[in-house]
This record gives sequence, C-alpha cells and structure tokens, in this order.
Amino acid sequence: MPRIIVTTDSSPRPDSASILLEESVRSVHLSTGHAASQLVERLAWAISDAEDAETPRPRPLRPQDRSASVRRASSSRRTQRAVRS
Repeated sequence: MPRIIVTTDSSPRPDSASILLEESVRSVHLSTGHAASQLVERLAWAISDAEDAETPRPRPLRPQDRSASVRRASSSRRTQRAVRS
C-alpha cells in the first residue's frame, strides 16, 4: 500500500530521524477536492512541524532577562544622547 512519510533530515542516521507523518494513502484520498485538500493540509502541517524541528529557535527571554535587556537598551540610548549633545 502506498505511504506518505515526512521525517526530519537533521539526523545523520535515517533510523533516528523524527517521523512527523506516516500515512497510508489511496487514490480515494485524491478523488474529490475536499479529500485532496484534507490530505494536503495534513501534509503541510507535517512539513511545517519538520521544519520547526530542524530549525533551532532562540530561547525566549525569561522575565529577568527581559528587564536586563531593557536596562541595557535604556542605558545605550542615554549614552547616545549624551554623545550627540
């Protein structure tokens, strides 16, 4: 039976790649516009999830990090104003 498999490609070993979608498909899944759009939607979600899994994202700032970055930005603006004056 035909299958669609979406995996991540970040692993050097194929057997350790994350599987985001593994689905048996038949021609009936493409027989109507509605059925085809549902299949494509599931495929799009899996592809998006695989991209997210492969792309390292920056860690969100914790509250204490945010206040420190705000202090640094304010301090930087004050320094820039003092230099311009």
